[in-house]
This record gives sequence, C-alpha cells and structure tokens, in this order.
Amino acid sequence: MKTSAAATADGQNLFDIKRLALEGEGQHLEFKRKAAHPEKIVRELIAFANTDGGTLLIGVDDNGSVPGVKYPDEEIHVVTQSLIKHCKPLLVYQESVLPISENRFVIRYDVSPSEKIHFLLLNNKRETFVRVKDMSIKASAEMQEIIRRSKKKRDVRFTFGEAEKKLMQHLEQNPRITLLQYMKFSGLNRFRASRKLILLVLANVLKITASEKGDLYSRV
Repeated sequence: MKTSAAATADGQNLFDIKRLALEGEGQHLEFKRKAAHPEKIVRELIAFANTDGGTLLIGVDDNGSVPGVKYPDEEIHVVTQSLIKHCKPLLVYQESVLPISENRFVIRYDVSPSEKIHFLLLNNKRETFVRVKDMSIKASAEMQEIIRRSKKKRDVRFTFGEAEKKLMQHLEQNPRITLLQYMKFSGLNRFRASRKLILLVLANVLKITASEKGDLYSRV
C-alpha cells in the first residue's frame, strides 16, 4: 500500500498529464495508448528530432483519456529495441516513467532538435520524417537536403536570375507553389528547379511546408 506522500505524487502526475492531454496532439506532442507498434513510435521520435523537438506519451489515448500502462518496463523494452534496430543514427532522448496510480503508469519521451538528420530503416527502406502540426510526414528528397544542410549552419550563396525572378512574381499572385509547378512555368528540369528551391529555403527567402501530397513553398 502506498504512503500518502506517494499517492499525492501519483495524483500530481495524473493532473499534469491530463493537462497535457487537454492540449491535444500537435507540433510538439504525440499520444500512444501502448507500444504495440514500436516502429510507429520510432517514426514519431525521429520526426520530432528532425524538426523542433517534442514529447511523446505512452499510456494516453488520442481522445485525451489517460488509462496508463500496467507494465512500463515491457513497453520501454520494445521501444528501446526498435530504436536500436530501426533508427540511424542513434537518437538522444530523455525517458521517464510517471506513476499515476498504484499499478498504472505513463511513459514520457522528450526529444530535443537534433544536430543530425535521423532515418527510419524498415522493410529494406531508408526514410525520414518531419513534424507538421499533429502529423509526422515522410520527408521528400528536397526536405532531407534542407534539413541536412540547415543543421550545418553554413552561409548560403545563390544567384538571383531570371528563374528566381519568375518564381517571386508567381508568388506575388499565388500563396504557394510546388516543385512540379515551378518546373512547368520556369522550363527548368527537376534537378535544377529542386536546387534553386532548396537554396532559396536555406537563404530564408522561401519556407517549405511538408504535406502528404507534397512539399509547398511560399514566401517568408
């Protein structure tokens, strides 16, 4: 039987977690009921590390309820093994087990923005992800290059030529553009159009937003 101090601590943990749960999933917060599919948890943690960090809670439902888990050590074990097997390079994170009652727990993972780009190795595929609002989205080749180069924090040089001028004129009339749209009206091949968009994002002239239907570029 727990002491009154331990019970009070559990109650405070539950209160704090419920307060987080009320925020709902978002740019920096993800819920998982259990670690039944640990590779999905690895994907979320990778997306946080590649973007601007976040917190993942195991033992919290998508609807914000907090049932907790009964055997946290088992949940942690499968997540740890999946991270070792499927995440390259290895991810740095903080892990904590929060008791919410005498036999129920919530596991918290906190991930800071990484200095490296991390990949999920699964089913003979090497993919990476970024966090956009409450979703972890597969990163395109352009997004991967932007992440990789932005983490090196080097100065970016580019030539503002006719193709760039057409792009900025287009964005004066349209809020966003895709790579394929840029290729079409600029006459550039995929490689050259991609390089120009990447450089403009790195130079903070454009911003890139990943979506399930493809990247969207807009003016900063």
